[in-house]
Amino acid sequence: MITKQYEIKGMTCAACSSAVERVTAKMEGVTKSSVNLTTNLLTITLDENKVKDEDVVAKVDRAGFVATPYIRKSKEERDKAEENLALEVKKTQRKVFVNIILAIPLLYVSMGHMVPFPLPLPQIIDMHHNPLNFALTQLILTLVILINGSKFYSVGIKSLFKGHPNMDSLVAVGTGSAFLYSLVMTIGIPLDSSKVHHLYYESAAVVVTLVMVGKFLEQRSKSKTGDAIKKLIQLTPDTATVVKDGVYTEISIAQIQVGDTVLVKPGERIPVDGIIVEGTTTVDEAMLTGESIPVEKEQEDQVIGGSVNHKGSILVKVNRVGEETTLSQIVRMMEDAQGKKAPISKLADKVAGYFVPGVMIIAVIAAGTWALLGHDLAFCLTIFVSVLVIACPCALGLATPTAIMVGTGVGANHGILIKSGEALETAHHVQSIILDKTGTITKGQPEVIGVLSKDIEERQLLGILASLEQNSEHPLGEAIVKKAKENNVELGKVQDFQSLTGMGIKGKLEGVPYYVGNKKLMDELGVEINEYAQDGDRAAELGQTPMYAATKDKVIGLVSIADPVKPDSKKAIRKMKNLGIKVYMVTGDNKKTANAIAKQVDVDEVIAEVLPDEKVNVVEMLQKKEGLVMMVGDGINDAPALSGADVGVAIGSGSDIAIDSADMVVVKSSLNDVYKGILLSKATIRNIKQNLFWAFFYNTLGIPLAAGALYAINGTLLSPMFAGLAMSLSSVTVVGNALMLRHRALKGEENDERKTA
Repeated sequence: MITKQYEIKGMTCAACSSAVERVTAKMEGVTKSSVNLTTNLLTITLDENKVKDEDVVAKVDRAGFVATPYIRKSKEERDKAEENLALEVKKTQRKVFVNIILAIPLLYVSMGHMVPFPLPLPQIIDMHHNPLNFALTQLILTLVILINGSKFYSVGIKSLFKGHPNMDSLVAVGTGSAFLYSLVMTIGIPLDSSKVHHLYYESAAVVVTLVMVGKFLEQRSKSKTGDAIKKLIQLTPDTATVVKDGVYTEISIAQIQVGDTVLVKPGERIPVDGIIVEGTTTVDEAMLTGESIPVEKEQEDQVIGGSVNHKGSILVKVNRVGEETTLSQIVRMMEDAQGKKAPISKLADKVAGYFVPGVMIIAVIAAGTWALLGHDLAFCLTIFVSVLVIACPCALGLATPTAIMVGTGVGANHGILIKSGEALETAHHVQSIILDKTGTITKGQPEVIGVLSKDIEERQLLGILASLEQNSEHPLGEAIVKKAKENNVELGKVQDFQSLTGMGIKGKLEGVPYYVGNKKLMDELGVEINEYAQDGDRAAELGQTPMYAATKDKVIGLVSIADPVKPDSKKAIRKMKNLGIKVYMVTGDNKKTANAIAKQVDVDEVIAEVLPDEKVNVVEMLQKKEGLVMMVGDGINDAPALSGADVGVAIGSGSDIAIDSADMVVVKSSLNDVYKGILLSKATIRNIKQNLFWAFFYNTLGIPLAAGALYAINGTLLSPMFAGLAMSLSSVTVVGNALMLRHRALKGEENDERKTA
């Protein structure tokens, strides 16, 4: 089984996407089919031995739409597509403008005599003096308007005959009926001038114009929902300066290869991922990580393509190009997330699939009922057209995907990459969160916490320790050497260095033998640690690792090393708990160290001494006990647990395997961004529910009004023009509300952070 994507053309509403889903899901060998109306993508899971591309294309074609296998576009192809879209929007804008210009005189001519103070008309087209000219004037204006809106008829009638009526079908049948009825009346005017009172040209023309205005505003608004992806793509410069044998050559980004060395001057964007081989600088990674403070970079540091080089010129050795760069992977994650459908959207799509045929039946029943009650054909036609037009399910189809697109865009701008709509939806109601300790709650890099000696100066002790440890590859030894370099401590040359497995190291410094290691090594040497025992125990209670330095017969000092807690971990965990979420810490460390860290950050429960392959068992156990579980980790050993959790969150500094296994990635490696991800999920789902409410509200309220409910009470009949306006407003309201998510989603959290600062 494989998952493939196809680009679908010709869809206009949720009924269309539902039809494509329905016909493809029934294919033998297909287990899952999902269509995103906003991105026009069909995501389908199929058995490639049973279902070929041409089978899917043919099936979609029979439903009245065009399918092509989706291929991720290059930057140049995207730019070209953007230009074509802009031209299409301009073309639509011109048609809309012409229709509005023509609709105004049409309304003046057709309805001017109905206002309290009748509007004057030239005698040649006056209804009373020249009824045929009066009708023909409206016919000509209406014909131009309907020709500009011909897409409704070509698509709508085709979909109707294919057995999958959609929004265009409702508009086409409704306005077409009004136009044809008026045309028949016009032909009969020379024989019976009273037929001039039964013209509905303005209803057909104004409805088409209003729906076109709504679709145009919707089209323009929908283009903004993908702004985050556009901004990310635009971060990559078009050219870069490659250095080879001292020669500087400016080439296209597409020509850069792994192993090339590129020059990046101050103020320029770094073209691709790489490692600095010469120079130091500060780099602004705000658009990728959300971190506004520039990050200091020096030799051997990794830099990300798309970030801005601030201060010095640097030479960067390229290690990732094309689709492998961090920026390309972020874009791919976002596109995948925006192309996938959240479970909540299935409700809207299911409703929309039955909605259009249902509305057509309601329209026929409503018109037929009024006809049986003795009303004339003109009255029944008004009812029929109004019901069809007001019930267009555009808003239903837009309610979920627009919010998902905006939500994932907001996340990306804050360094929170969400891989699917399902993850974005599920995150808002997780009951418990499992946090890996090392690299997630803690920094993942051991640091020297304290150096203590009661016999020599602490600086001298640090020099002895670091001199010996510079020959060790152990992380604890690296932490001691790093501390010495930070304090500009001079290191000596060591002879007879030896690593003592499980205990420590030994070596001679200026002829004097020294030992550095744990209590087990001291016991092996027969050296008493009495005067340092209390300090060593205290360090262990705080989750630190005590290491002793000794000569042959005496302990000369103690160094305590720990993997420190990240500055924002405690605050982030408190915020998660305030949301009613139970927070667990899972680690392979011993219980003493684990409890010490847990006490610092105030997690609810600790699960210690867990082997890597047992973490997934912890996830399964908590899923049975607590419900929905979120797992946050950074290592390769976390990958199975990340995949098994309801929502897996990978820390950005973690392994590629962990990142691939996760549903969300927090680029800044901060637990506060995990909390923000949950808030974003809550805000997005709230937005979707608001959108669905407005979509259902318009249709639920509008259909009875259009069917003549008010007429039965007080004699008021809803005009098809007002029905068209209401339908357009519903779509614009939904898209507009989704776009507001950009400003509201994390506003409260950002305000809190500013207050804290």
